[in-house]
Amino acid sequence: MDTLIQEFPQIRNGFYTTVWLLLFSGLISTVIGTVLASFRVSPVASLRALGTGYVNTFRNTPLVLVLALAISVIPTLGFNNLGFSIGIRDFTTFFTVAMLGLSFYTAAFVCEAIRSGVNSVSAGQAEAARSVGMGFGQSLRLVVLPQAFRAVIPPLTSIYIALAKNTSVVAIFGVPEAAYVMRKLSNQFTSDLWAIFIGIALGYVVIVMVISAIGTLLERKLAVAA
Repeated sequence: MDTLIQEFPQIRNGFYTTVWLLLFSGLISTVIGTVLASFRVSPVASLRALGTGYVNTFRNTPLVLVLALAISVIPTLGFNNLGFSIGIRDFTTFFTVAMLGLSFYTAAFVCEAIRSGVNSVSAGQAEAARSVGMGFGQSLRLVVLPQAFRAVIPPLTSIYIALAKNTSVVAIFGVPEAAYVMRKLSNQFTSDLWAIFIGIALGYVVIVMVISAIGTLLERKLAVAA
């Protein structure tokens, strides 16, 4: 327990990195996933094929392999300085590449969740939109997607919870998030292994509980709006 108290600043910074990874990756994957879901339900065959190919590729590829490819390939494309800052927080190139790898991977699952929501919307809604002169893009953006997002809040919440836990995978690539800090402290303070494991695990539990609470709140709010 003494280790948790003494090394609390390091543990706190590790969880800061985890939360930033979660926020950035969650936002980017949601945007990419929404675009891919639009491709998947598009009347244009080439767009459907593109969306299907992306989903099948990333959904069936292990996350470790996706991250390894991102970290080894992206710098070779000339993107050697992808670090950035937000306020007093500095993010390295490895953080950015890991974030992009998580985003590309998670987007495939977000896409399928949103597509299932689009398919749950009554066909009459799209027909009514077309009857007032809306094109496919307009009806999808203004009529179908808002209803689809309402329907898929529970599965999206589960995806973001999985993403929160998947951030621990980037520890093997040297990104100093919570799992990386846990491994480092475990090697330094072998007598406090259980306290370190339990302390870090409780941190992840808190993150998951916050995501679940936000998902439940949104589900209730949007259900009232419906």
